[in-house]
This record gives sequence, C-alpha cells and structure tokens, in this order.
Amino acid sequence: MKNPAGINRRVAMASVGISMSGLAWAHCNRAIQVPVSATGQSVVIDGDTVRGIYPDILKAISVKENCRFVVTPVPRARLEKLYETGKADMIVASTRSVRRDEFGVFVPMVRSRAMVISLGDMQRAAFRTTQDVLNNKEVRLVVVRGYDYGSAYHELIEAMAKENRVLLEADPNAVARLMKTNPNDVTIMVPTIIYGAMQEDARLADLLDKLRFEPLDNMPWGESGVYLSKTSLEPGLMKFLQSAMQRTAQAGTVHKGFAAYYPPQVLKDSIRPLDKTP
Repeated sequence: MKNPAGINRRVAMASVGISMSGLAWAHCNRAIQVPVSATGQSVVIDGDTVRGIYPDILKAISVKENCRFVVTPVPRARLEKLYETGKADMIVASTRSVRRDEFGVFVPMVRSRAMVISLGDMQRAAFRTTQDVLNNKEVRLVVVRGYDYGSAYHELIEAMAKENRVLLEADPNAVARLMKTNPNDVTIMVPTIIYGAMQEDARLADLLDKLRFEPLDNMPWGESGVYLSKTSLEPGLMKFLQSAMQRTAQAGTVHKGFAAYYPPQVLKDSIRPLDKTP
C-alpha cells in the first residue's frame, strides 16, 4: 500500500486499507483511528509493525468492507487518554470497565479473567482474595499503567501504594522483566497478556513454564472486546462498526484466534467464548 500524503511512516506501515462494497462506503466514509498498545498476542508491536489477534480481525473486516483502519502504536496510558478525549475512534483488546463505559460503547468478544501471576516460590499458600495479596508483606505488586480490572483491583493498588509496594510499568514486557529480577513480585492481569509478551521476548521465554496463575474470589470473570467512541464516531459510522464487531463476536473469531496463539492450559482459566457461562 502506498504511503498516503501527510501520514508519517509509522502510521502508514500500520494502516489497513481496503476497497469494496459501495454500501459500506456510505457508513465508513473516513479512516478509523485505532491507537493500540502491546497486549500479549492480542496486539503485538514489533518496531513499526502491528500484528496479532485484533489486527488480524481488522484486516479481515477491511477485506469485506470499504473501510481503512489506521493502527498506531502508543503506550497504554496514552491510549486511554486518547480514548477519553475523543481522539481515538476505537480501542481493541480492552476489558470492560465502568470508567471506559463513560466514553464509549463496548462490544464484547470473549469472556476474560484477570488473576494474580507470579514466578516465585510455588510452595507459598495460594492467594484467594486481594486481601491475601495485601497481607503478604513479602510481595510487591507490579502492574501496567492504564490497566483496569475493576474496583477490587484499584483498591488493592491504592492500599499497597501506601506501603510503597506498587510499581507501575508501561507494558507487560517491563512487568515480566521486573518479575524475573525480583521473584517475590507479583502482577495482576489476564494471563494471556503476560504469556504472550513473554513468548515474544527471547530473554523471558524460558520462564513460561514457571508462571503461576491464581484466580481471586473478588475479581470474577468479565468481558474483553472493543470500545467504540461515543465522541468521535458519527452515528452512521458507529452503527456500522458496532454491527461489524458484533458479527465477528457471534462467529467466535476472537476466541478462535486465542486458541491459535496460546496453549490450552493458559486459556482454560483466563479466556472463554461469550456463549460459555463462567
């Protein structure tokens, strides 16, 4: 694809273009801005190249419809800011949260669950709640800035921050590297995110078999999918994109993508199809 005038090299290389259906053109009459951050195999950023489960989905939609998705790599915290200020039309690979609901319409793609993840002593008693994590004074919590897994998650971060036991990092790779250096560090995120990040990093791949995943009773199953901006999207464009994403969800495309990228033992407690009740 030729570089469009006025678009820098990174954006141009990450753009997805198509040309079909005149009917779709009536609803998709401009490029869709999709900033992304690294999220396991859901979104993989390799220099100027963006790939993974959700970029594959956007490419598939672009083959069928007359839309162009401009996919731009940004840090997670900046992605959230762009979304909240109406400068992003869509965010992908996002868990549903009360705060994000204020700014956009959520389209669920799969069920997901965040868990405590560690590389430490397997003989440690299992964590059952966030209170158990807080009570263990030997551990620090390392999390990605901008991630949101609900009230229990934020309350734990706030409580541990008061004890100087929280580290905020820009992406899952940085979290994994800290955990490798400090075995008592733990994180909370959907397991596929950190597993996927470690798959892509030769310095961390040897630790994949050492990951320990622990579900927490007060952090139940939720949903993961895409948000469409209430601010930036025109009504016709919003309706078109919502319909396209819903068709993708109903086909189970995202869960099939996860199954192609991850081993079953990682998926069984972290990712489920929408039609499977937790």
